Amino acid sequence: MISRRDFLQVSMAASALIGASGFGNWSRLAAQQRLTQDQLLNFDTFGNVSLIHVTDIHAQLKPIYFREPSVNIGVGRNRGEVPHVTGADFRRLYGIEDGSPSHYALSSGDFSSLAQAYGKVGGLDRVSTVINSIRADRPDALLLDGGDTWHGSYTCHHTQGQDMVNVMNGLKPDAMTFHWEFTLGADRVTELVEGLPFAALGQNIFDAEWDEPLPDLFPPYKFFERGGVKIAVIGQAFPYLPIANPRWMFPEFSFGIRDENMQAMVDEVRAQGAELVVALSHNGFDVDKKMASVVTGIDVILSGHTHDALPEPVLVGETIIVASGSNGKFVSRVDLDVRDGRMMGFRHKLIPIFSDVIEPDAAMTKLIDEQRAPFETQLKEVIGTTDELLYRRGNFNGTWDDLICNALISERDADIAMSPGVRWGPSLIPGDDITREDIWNVTSMSYGEAYRSEMTGEFIKVILEDVADNIFNPDPYYQQGGDMVRIGGMGYRIDVTKPQGERISEMTLLKTGEAIDPAKTYVVAGWASVNEGTEGPMIWDVVEDHIRKQGTVKLDPNTSVEVVNG
Repeated sequence: MISRRDFLQVSMAASALIGASGFGNWSRLAAQQRLTQDQLLNFDTFGNVSLIHVTDIHAQLKPIYFREPSVNIGVGRNRGEVPHVTGADFRRLYGIEDGSPSHYALSSGDFSSLAQAYGKVGGLDRVSTVINSIRADRPDALLLDGGDTWHGSYTCHHTQGQDMVNVMNGLKPDAMTFHWEFTLGADRVTELVEGLPFAALGQNIFDAEWDEPLPDLFPPYKFFERGGVKIAVIGQAFPYLPIANPRWMFPEFSFGIRDENMQAMVDEVRAQGAELVVALSHNGFDVDKKMASVVTGIDVILSGHTHDALPEPVLVGETIIVASGSNGKFVSRVDLDVRDGRMMGFRHKLIPIFSDVIEPDAAMTKLIDEQRAPFETQLKEVIGTTDELLYRRGNFNGTWDDLICNALISERDADIAMSPGVRWGPSLIPGDDITREDIWNVTSMSYGEAYRSEMTGEFIKVILEDVADNIFNPDPYYQQGGDMVRIGGMGYRIDVTKPQGERISEMTLLKTGEAIDPAKTYVVAGWASVNEGTEGPMIWDVVEDHIRKQGTVKLDPNTSVEVVNG
């Protein structure tokens, strides 16, 4: 007798073979280098339940360029496993032809030329068209937002998230969970959540003083009846908010993975008759994989936080994990066959939002333009141009942060610069104007002060070691950061397989070539400090001043980080 896990593996294999994953459908269009909206949206409706997943939009309302990472190192059991496969290796793994639409959408190689050929991606008016198409086919589909939605742009910052709330309300999601939203501050988050016309879920969002759940504000789960199936959606907010972001901005709340409570919630909804259990998660993909191995009874995890875009789900035990990318670049559709209280099979499609192919939804375009109208003059002001591909993804460096570090060193008269290893931020291709909006897309946050401080060489190493352990600890439950802090003015060597405290070596001050002296003091400029009361000009002003002086941005290749066993 075939086991349920074997049945699901057969379902996944069949998806890959017949194109039911949706990936094959658009990757095979490489020969003619031509796409149509119908081809992108084509889907063989399956089963009786449809889920639509978006996540990590980071307030990107309009089409953008977004380069996927060329370096994404996995450690421990996840070494060499997706999503820690990039570039040509990724394309070989999934049978992607070089130069194809899927090459452009899913990997980093030859990005600038492919961007010119295929155009921008995303735009929530295009996302709306895709969602409307799915709902026309499956009217009771559930739309679920994985969080990092109310953060990441000029307009979002200046409206304290209201622009994104208004636009997302127009998409009519059924539920969402959270991460960067909390950096708006506890009062503002509470105000916005109380006004939402859909569920704000978080089984791991607790009252910090009493360590108790907050079901009136953030219920752990919500039930839906769809296709004759009783569905429970359980929310999982980012577990490490007080570590990765300023605790002082939301002292009323505590978080954590709380997988024991997740198990209790799964058991609770099952006892109440749930036939399908969906975790709407902002854990990050590796954490979700571990949670799926620890918590039993979850059918689907819709994964967010680490911005991974995978053309096929990953199966852990009997749980399928879906990764839907970021910045409005993709929408995932998952159709499920649920019978006799069990998920018996699925079909999945990761839909790339090619903005030149998908017709914008006129009503959503109007709504988006209304949010942006008061700020259009500021948004469109050209500050400079770029001769470089400006991007932010990768474990160790990205050209946007090279530019930001150069600005910090120059404008703040520093020896060394530090830029946080955040994953959000669209790309620009060579020849593009750099507008104020572009600068804010990679710097916007509620604690953007650019500090100038003195640090010993020893303390700088402590910082690097701490961040490295947040990324490369072999236990995913201890991976609490984004990517590695970006460093300007200094080089170092890192062995990702070493234990904490032993990964960083050969630290060098680039302007002199001298080794960093543990006892010597260096002037360090940075931004996004989690410490309350940090002083300094705002980072977007620092970067704008620097770009104005440069006129045209040119960057030297960054070879300052030597990676060992990566």
